[in-house]
Amino acid sequence: MTQIDFYTHVSDKHRLACVLTAKALDRGLRVAIYGGGDSTDMVDRLLWSTPPTGFIPHCRPRHALAAQTPVILYREPEELVHDQVLLNLDADRPPFFSRFQRLIEIVTLDRADREAARQRYRFYRDRGYEIRSHDLGNIRARLTG
Repeated sequence: MTQIDFYTHVSDKHRLACVLTAKALDRGLRVAIYGGGDSTDMVDRLLWSTPPTGFIPHCRPRHALAAQTPVILYREPEELVHDQVLLNLDADRPPFFSRFQRLIEIVTLDRADREAARQRYRFYRDRGYEIRSHDLGNIRARLTG
């Protein structure tokens, strides 16, 4: 069953997506990043400078090197290249999330984003998925307080 992690009280969703992607790659995991509109485009640009002195190899699912690339950026549900980590940047739950070993949800301070995340959380919880929450607001407060 898919393990689900919610990262809450996040000030920059796209930057955190890159940080979490880098951590997953350090652990030898492959990452699928899913989000409509500008989300995957923004992460695409940020991955070229993450870490600051390098980049994270990534591409779209139909690219010729997708099977060998550790990070795949999805705008639409398409043929999945792997099933390890799915990072959701979309307001809706990914229709194919249960195919993955792990799902990461990032929740910003924005009211609409929090409400959409609550709906996704209830959906996962009501179906018996294990959910872990990571409140980054509390971590930030401890570091600056």
